[in-house]
Amino acid sequence: MHYALNLRTFIYSHYFYLGLRVAIGLVGLTLLTLQISDSTTAMTVCIGALCTTLMDMPSPLRHKFNEMLASVLLCSAVTLLISLCGPVHWLLMTVLVLVSFLASMMVVYGKKSMPLQLAALFIMTMSMEHQMTWRQSFHHAGLFMLGGLAYLAYAMAVAWVLRHRIKQQVLAEALFELAAYIDIKADFYDARFNLTEQFNKLVRHQSILADRQQASRDLILRSHKNSKDAIVVQVHVCMLDLYELILSTHTDYALLRQHLADSEVLTSLHDLAWKAARDIESVAYAVTRKRASYAQIHYDKEWLDIEAEIARLQTRGDSAQEALATLRAQRNKIRAILKMIAELHLASQKVYADVPFWNGADMAPFLSQQKYELTTLLSNLRPDSPIFRFALRVSMAISVGLLIGHWLPYAAHSYWIVLTIVIILRPTFSMTRQRRADRIIGTMIGCVVTAIVIRYVHSNIALMGILFLSIVATPTFIYLRYRYTAIAVSLMILLQMHLVAPSNPNLVSERLIDTLIGAAVATVFSFVLANWEYQSLPRLIRQVLNVNLTYMQASFELLQGKCNNDFAYRIERKRLMDSLAALSSALVRMLDEPASKQRAVEDINLFIVQNYLLVAHVAALRSILGRHASELPVAPVNALLVHSHTQVCRTLSRALDQLDTAIGAPQPALPVPSVAGPSWSGWPLVQRRIRLLQADADKIVVHSAAIVHIVAPKQE
Repeated sequence: MHYALNLRTFIYSHYFYLGLRVAIGLVGLTLLTLQISDSTTAMTVCIGALCTTLMDMPSPLRHKFNEMLASVLLCSAVTLLISLCGPVHWLLMTVLVLVSFLASMMVVYGKKSMPLQLAALFIMTMSMEHQMTWRQSFHHAGLFMLGGLAYLAYAMAVAWVLRHRIKQQVLAEALFELAAYIDIKADFYDARFNLTEQFNKLVRHQSILADRQQASRDLILRSHKNSKDAIVVQVHVCMLDLYELILSTHTDYALLRQHLADSEVLTSLHDLAWKAARDIESVAYAVTRKRASYAQIHYDKEWLDIEAEIARLQTRGDSAQEALATLRAQRNKIRAILKMIAELHLASQKVYADVPFWNGADMAPFLSQQKYELTTLLSNLRPDSPIFRFALRVSMAISVGLLIGHWLPYAAHSYWIVLTIVIILRPTFSMTRQRRADRIIGTMIGCVVTAIVIRYVHSNIALMGILFLSIVATPTFIYLRYRYTAIAVSLMILLQMHLVAPSNPNLVSERLIDTLIGAAVATVFSFVLANWEYQSLPRLIRQVLNVNLTYMQASFELLQGKCNNDFAYRIERKRLMDSLAALSSALVRMLDEPASKQRAVEDINLFIVQNYLLVAHVAALRSILGRHASELPVAPVNALLVHSHTQVCRTLSRALDQLDTAIGAPQPALPVPSVAGPSWSGWPLVQRRIRLLQADADKIVVHSAAIVHIVAPKQE
C-alpha cells in the first residue's frame, strides 16, 4: 500500500497538503468574489483558479511560477477564442477540433506538460456552450484570467512559506519508497516466494523509486541556503549512499535457500531486512513531521542468530564453505546497511560541518532539464510520431463526441461527454485502459453517493461541508488513486448543480449516461492510430546499452582509484537507472495491451534484470574493495579490473551491434590475467563478483539478440 494511503502518514504527505491548499484557495477566492460581485462572476473566477490548480505541483519556486503562469495565459487564450467563436456553430466546431489537436501536441514536452494539456482541454470543454457577444467574451476571459492570476499569487505565497516543508515531504516519500524496496528484498530470504517473480517485482519497483529519487533531487539540490535545507541535503545524500549499499546485497539466494533450508537463519535475515525497512520508515515519518529521527529498533536477536549459524557452519568443515562464505558476505553487507541507517538518523538531527561530494559541484547533471522549444513540437508533426498520432486520436474522438452530444434525444450536455473523452484518452493504450476503468467506476460510485446525499441531506450547510471535502479529495488523490478523484469530482460537480438547480430530477442519471458514452468513444479511439509499446523497444534497449557502456567506464575508473570522488560514477548510475526504469515502464504498459501486441516479454524482462545485476555487481565490488582495503595489492587488482572492464565493454558493444545488424557473431573471451602478489583476503570475493559480472553481460547479448529477432521483423 502506498504510504500516503495510510491514515498515519496521509495527513503529513504533500498530497494532502495539495488538496487542502487547493480547496482553501478555491473556496476562499469564490467567497471573496461573492462579497464584491454576483454568482456568475464568482463562478468564472473560480473556474479560472480551478484550471490553474492543475499545475500546482511540488516544484522549485521558479519552475512552479513559470508552469502556473503558462497555464493561466494558455487557458485564458483558449477560453477567449472559444467564446468568440461560439455564435458561429461551424467555426466553433472547427476551433474545438483544432484546439484539441494543438493542446494534445503539448504532451511532447514530457510528463509535466500533461496537466497543462488537460487544463487547456478542460477550459475548452467548459467554454464551448457559452453564447456571448465579443464584448462579453473579452469580459469573461478577463475574469477567468483574474481568477487564474489570483490563485497563482496565492499558491506561490503558500509555496514560499512552505518551501522547506515541501522538500521534507518529497524527501520523505523517496525514503518510504526505499523502505518498500527493502521489503521486497527481504522476501528473497523467504522460501515461500518464487525468486524469479520476486526479482521481477523488485525491478518494477525500481522505476517508482527512481522517479521519487529524481523528484527529491529536483527540489533539494537546486538550492540549499540555510541549516534546515542543509539537513534535508544530508538526509538525501545518506539515502543515496544507503541505496548503493542495498544494491550491493544481491547474492545467490538460491544457494542460501538450498544450504540453509534447515536453519532459522533465513528467517533472521528476513526479519533483519524487514526491521531495516521499518527503521527507514521511522526516519521518513520524522522528516514529514519536521522532527529529528532517533533509532528505536534493535537488531540484537537477529545478529545473535546469524552469528550462531556462522559458528555452526564453521564446524561442518569444507562441505559448508560455499554457504558459509555467502552468509558471511551477506552479514557484512547488512551490517554496513544498518550502519548507514544509523547515519541517516544522525543526518536528521544536526547540521554537519561538511556534506561530502555535493559542495562546490555542478548539480545540473542530476536535475531534470526541461526545455520548451518550438522546434521540439515542430519536429513531431509527422505521421510516425507517437505524439502526433495521439493528438489526431484526441481531436477525432472529440469530434465524434460532439456529434453524439448534438444528436442525443434527451437534454444532454455535450461538454460532459467531451470532458470524459479528454480525461480518459491518454497517450498510451495502458494508461487509457486504466483511466477508463477508474473514471467509470468512480463516476458510478460518485453518482450513487450524490443521490444518497441529495435524498437524505437537506441542510445547505451540511451540503457545503460535503462539497468542501470533495474539493479537498479531488486533487489529493489525482496522483495516488484516480478512482477516488473520479468519485470526488462527480460528487463535487453534481452537488454544485443541485445547489444551483435543485429541481432537476434527472441530474444524476444524465451525467452517468454521458460518462458511459464518453468512455465508449474513448475506448474505440484508443485503437485508432495507436502506438504500441513494442514499437519503441529497440530505441529503449539501445539507450540502456549505450548508457551502460558509459556507466561501466565510470565504474571501473572509480574502482581502480583513477577518480578523486565518485561524482561521475553517481551521474552515470543515475542515467542507467533512469533508462532501465523507462524500459521497465514500457514493459509494464505493454502487458496491459492486447495479447497480439505483446512482443518478447520474457526476454525483455530478463534483459532488464541482467542490466540491473550489472549495477548490483559493481556496487558489490565497491563494497568488497572498501571492506578489504587493508593490504590491498593495487597492481594485480587493477589488472583484473582492466581485463573485466575490457571484456564487459566488448560484450555490451556486441549487443549494440545486434540491434543495428541483427547479427551477433560471438567473440572470443579475453584471457583472464593470472593473480599474482601477496595473499589478500578479498581475492575470492572480487574474482567471484567479476565472474558474475561477465556472465551477466554475456546473458545481455543473448536476450538482446532474442528481442531483435522477435521485435524487429514485426515492426509496423
